[in-house]
Amino acid sequence: MKIGVYGLGRFGAFWAKCLASHNHEVVGYSRSTHESIENVKVVSEEEVLNQDVIFFCVAISAFEKVLNSVKDKIKPGAIVLDTCSVKTYPQEWMQKSLHAVTIIPTHPMFGPDSGKNGVAGLPIVLCPIDESDKNYQLIKNEFLTWNLAVSQMSAREHDKQAAYSQGVTHFVGRMLEKMEMKPTAIATQGYKSLISIVEQTCNDPLQLFYDLQRFNPYAKEMRLSLQISIEKVLNSLAEQEYK
Repeated sequence: MKIGVYGLGRFGAFWAKCLASHNHEVVGYSRSTHESIENVKVVSEEEVLNQDVIFFCVAISAFEKVLNSVKDKIKPGAIVLDTCSVKTYPQEWMQKSLHAVTIIPTHPMFGPDSGKNGVAGLPIVLCPIDESDKNYQLIKNEFLTWNLAVSQMSAREHDKQAAYSQGVTHFVGRMLEKMEMKPTAIATQGYKSLISIVEQTCNDPLQLFYDLQRFNPYAKEMRLSLQISIEKVLNSLAEQEYK
């Protein structure tokens, strides 16, 4: 397949390299200058939007604006996928802006850190608009050949689950970062796991954390649940102190 990757930030560059490693002709476009990517040709915006398959790897908060600026430049019949970490709003934005193309909301549940040793076995979520569409089946089968763990679900179901998995992980990671937790000589395995959460989440741009909290319809519910749980533990501890 001839594939275009729109956005070559930290994840976009990683994703473009993954696609190229599976024997696809991959071109990429970025509004800013980035290091060269193995087997990926950096091209103009017009050229990347003229590919048969286009992955948008841009910040969630910028995605709607980007779509509105390029919607008339994408050729009819193309397969358009986003890689946003939330799905409800991106799906709505694509359906509103794009026509005469196949839209596939997509979320690779990994990144440059978790996928540094290969992506086989890692999860990816597809939110099919039409599961019987031949282009959707083409993309799904492609990911299966990578030995990815492909899950199909609605955008809403994805966001509900992600708020309590990815969302809470990033929230806790940012909190632990503020505590300035450091490795110690007597660290338990549990403590090391907490440090790894900080490393995995805080290597990502801070904008991703903000976007996960702002654009997931279930993130506010998750934060409230987390707050209530913390208060319950603190209250339980306080009760023990007065016994």
